[in-house]
Amino acid sequence: MPTPLVENAPAKVNLTLRVIGRRDDGYHEIESLVAFADFGDSLSFSPHGALALKVHGPSAVQAGGGDDNLVLKAARALAALRPEITLGAFELDKRLPVAAGLGGGSADAAAALRLIARANGLPTGDSGLYAAARASGADVPVCLDPRPRIMRGTGEILSAPLDLPPLPAVLVNPGVAVPTKAVFAHWRPAANPAALLDRATAGPRDQDRLLQLVAAQGNDLESPAIALAPKIAEVLAALRAHPNCRLARMSGSGATCFALFASAADAVAAEKTLSGKYPAWWVKATALGGG
Repeated sequence: MPTPLVENAPAKVNLTLRVIGRRDDGYHEIESLVAFADFGDSLSFSPHGALALKVHGPSAVQAGGGDDNLVLKAARALAALRPEITLGAFELDKRLPVAAGLGGGSADAAAALRLIARANGLPTGDSGLYAAARASGADVPVCLDPRPRIMRGTGEILSAPLDLPPLPAVLVNPGVAVPTKAVFAHWRPAANPAALLDRATAGPRDQDRLLQLVAAQGNDLESPAIALAPKIAEVLAALRAHPNCRLARMSGSGATCFALFASAADAVAAEKTLSGKYPAWWVKATALGGG
């Protein structure tokens, strides 16, 4: 049998997240500086045969392998646009926590689209890939080419890739579910919102300047998420109490939070400390950047 094709599906982290406002159709306009971790799920693809998905790994039960899995949704969306393509069987090693603000399902869907494109000789710029990504979920387009970017609109407006320095980090998920729709429903406009990101200065290559930029922004969904899941505040307090933490924030709509550190050694030390103190939490040292 031919060797299956394999793609990584790295975790997406919202370094900043500004909610611009609610649209008439109920969706929200956002602006977010997005980076990707050097850790995530892994997806393999064996072309030919019926479309199928097998899921294993630490988060397999929560992810599920039914028709609502975004891998299958993305594959079907692309097949509807490109009926001539060959589909096949996917196998997902699900390592990221589910519904955690890390875009895990979106990253899996994007990886599926890349795999189908590779198997069928579709160019990376094929318009059907982006259209299928948009049809699969708001975060799938930015995960299609997982490099740092500014995303706007409902996720469909993407800047050119940004050349960010690596940011040593620790990701922490306390194991609580925070439905994205409920978090957005609790969002209220800030009295003094932060300025929008300037594309010309949003990609500093110096780590200190990048940290200053990120610190000047925020995550507008952090407060409404904490109102729904107070455990998030406990995670942020634990991260900020670490002596080498330079910044701690929630990613996306939660409940995963991240802490940034000056060095990889500091991040690994924090992972060890937090894992020992909070054994029920999912804790992972990583580096944010991508590309």
